[in-house]
Amino acid sequence: MSDVAAIHNLVQKRNELKKEIAKIIVGQDVVVDQILLCIFSGGHALLVGVPGLAKTLMVNTLAQALGLDFKRIQFTPDLMPSDILGSEILDESRQFKFIKGPIFSNIVLADEINRTPPKTQAALLEAMQERSVTIAGENYKLDLPYFVLATQNPIEQEGTYPLPEAQLDRFMFAIKLEYPSFEEEVQVVKRTTSDEKNTINPLFSAQEIIDFQHLIRRIPVADNVIEYAVTLVSKTRPDNPLSNEFVKNYLDWGAGPRASQNLILAAKANAAFNGKFSPDIEDVKAVAIGILRHRIIKNYKADAEGITEEMIITKLF
Repeated sequence: MSDVAAIHNLVQKRNELKKEIAKIIVGQDVVVDQILLCIFSGGHALLVGVPGLAKTLMVNTLAQALGLDFKRIQFTPDLMPSDILGSEILDESRQFKFIKGPIFSNIVLADEINRTPPKTQAALLEAMQERSVTIAGENYKLDLPYFVLATQNPIEQEGTYPLPEAQLDRFMFAIKLEYPSFEEEVQVVKRTTSDEKNTINPLFSAQEIIDFQHLIRRIPVADNVIEYAVTLVSKTRPDNPLSNEFVKNYLDWGAGPRASQNLILAAKANAAFNGKFSPDIEDVKAVAIGILRHRIIKNYKADAEGITEEMIITKLF
C-alpha cells in the first residue's frame, strides 16, 4: 500500500475507532483524540483528573478497540520495583526462573503514579524510554507497540510523591480531564445504571499500529513548520531572547528539546488523522497545550495571580 492510500486508511480506521469508543465513553472527545495522537506517535501520556471521571474505563476500552493487551498497576506507597517489573524465583528444579510483571503488556495504566516513592516511579522510566527492562543483569525486550498511560489525582497532595521534572518530560502529553457537561452526565448515569452491555470490537492488530507509527514518522515536514515549533519552545525559556515579558514575569523554567521533537511528531499524527500529507503551523498549535503544559515551571507570582499554564502557552502563538 502506498503512503497516500495508508493515510486515507488511517483516517477511516480512526473514525471507526472513535465510534467504537463512543459506545462506552460519553463525550471526552479531546481527551480521546490526544490519547490516540500519543499512541500513534509512539509516545506516553499523563492523565490528570479528579477521581470518577472514567480514566481506567477509557484506557480499558481503548485497549480493547485497538486489539492490544492491557494491564493496570495501582501505585501505592509500599509498591516495590519488582512488583512492576517482575522477579526471579527458584523453580522445582532449583533453577532461577523469571516471572514477568505487569509492565510486560502493550498498554500499561499506571494508576495514581504520584502515590509511590521515586524508586518505584523510576522502574517505569527505562521501560518507557528504552522499551526494555533490565532485571538481575538480564535485558528483556517489551512487546511493541508499548504505551504507558499514567494517571494523577490533582486534589490529594497528602502523602504523595510528585513526579520530578525529568520524569514528567518523558510523557509526550499531559492531558487534563474535566467534569462532563450536564447532558453528558445524564447519558453516563443512564448507561451505567442499566443492564445493557456493549461489546467492543477490536479494529487493529499490534502490527498494524506499528506500521501506522512508522507511516507517521515518514510524513515530510516543511522547514518553516519545524522552525515554528522550535521557536515556540524557545519562547518558553525566560532567558531566551525570543521570550516575551509575560514569560519572563511568570515562568522559572521553560521546555527542553524533547518538547520540540514531540511537537513535530504530534503535528504529523494530527495532520495524518485529518487526511493531510504534511503538517502545517495549525497542526503544531493544535497539539501545543498538551505537549507544553507539564514542561513549563511557573513561579510563585504566577500562582499568586492565578495564571495557568494554558494562559501562558496561548500567549506564545
